[in-house]
Amino acid sequence: MSEIPCSGDVRASKVLAERGEESDEDLPPTPLMSAILAQDHTLLISLLQSGASPNEGPRGWYGRTPLQAAALLSPLSPQILRTLLSRSADPNAPGGNNGGRTALTLAAGAGNREAMEILLEAGANVNLPPARYMGRTPLQAACEGGDTFIVRILLNRGGDVNAPPAHNLGRSALAAAAENGHGEIVESLLSLGAVVNAPISRANGITALQGAARFGDLAIVEMLLQAGVDVNAEASHTFGTTALRAAAEKGHVEVLKRLLEAGADVHVTSGARGLTALQAANINGREDVIAALMHFSAASSSNPSSSYLVDFVLVLHLHLDRVEAGGMYSDPQCELQ
Repeated sequence: MSEIPCSGDVRASKVLAERGEESDEDLPPTPLMSAILAQDHTLLISLLQSGASPNEGPRGWYGRTPLQAAALLSPLSPQILRTLLSRSADPNAPGGNNGGRTALTLAAGAGNREAMEILLEAGANVNLPPARYMGRTPLQAACEGGDTFIVRILLNRGGDVNAPPAHNLGRSALAAAAENGHGEIVESLLSLGAVVNAPISRANGITALQGAARFGDLAIVEMLLQAGVDVNAEASHTFGTTALRAAAEKGHVEVLKRLLEAGADVHVTSGARGLTALQAANINGREDVIAALMHFSAASSSNPSSSYLVDFVLVLHLHLDRVEAGGMYSDPQCELQ
């Protein structure tokens, strides 16, 4: 005998069909999730009274719990968020495997201040360790998002400035802010004792300086240098770049020159292909960076009369690199290799 759906299930199915909503990996939302996405509070109450769990697990690699979905609603529905919490929804439950971010982390990263305040009132933990893959603490997510007000709230609540990053694609709070050009947050974190040379994720990690160099913010680069950052910090094992190479492949000439002044090593290789800054600039067609690096190599030569030979050797290497690579890459992903 087939199961007869309750009125709540039927109504949720209609909501889903009308909205055309689909969750991760093409898995259809549950009736409860459909009610949340439709911001239908009446249906939500009906489903909860019928036995739907406010703690149903995330579906798919990037799935979310009902509370996590509610924390990201735009516009926010405080009523839905409070209803789920009143039914014992867990504010510290992890999301799907890829990211695993709690409701508080998601709200912090999205700049949803009201959702954050409601979740904090409900006992959300500001210092839960990040999930292994692409995870963030609430503070790391807020620093990435760039909302200074939310960053201050989390710091006042005891957010750990130096919480370790996730194992894969992790970011410290300082690196998250620097990589996204949030100078005011970088300055604040440094004043609170953020470690500028903290260990990074082995896979797809980045230091604060490498992030700032990639973004191209000279002011942030200067702040980090003044704080004693290691200009030649090793790149992460997978898809990593040194700070100099990051600036070179993105074409940030002024940042590159400042890194060279600070002692950046032009001979260091990084990334899966083991490229120097010069090779990365060449493959990405950064002619002004190439000129700056060649000038630096010639000027720093111990024998000024050999500058022409230095130029010749560099040009030859650049030509061979382009031949080997089949010309300049057009795929932006080449910058990460």
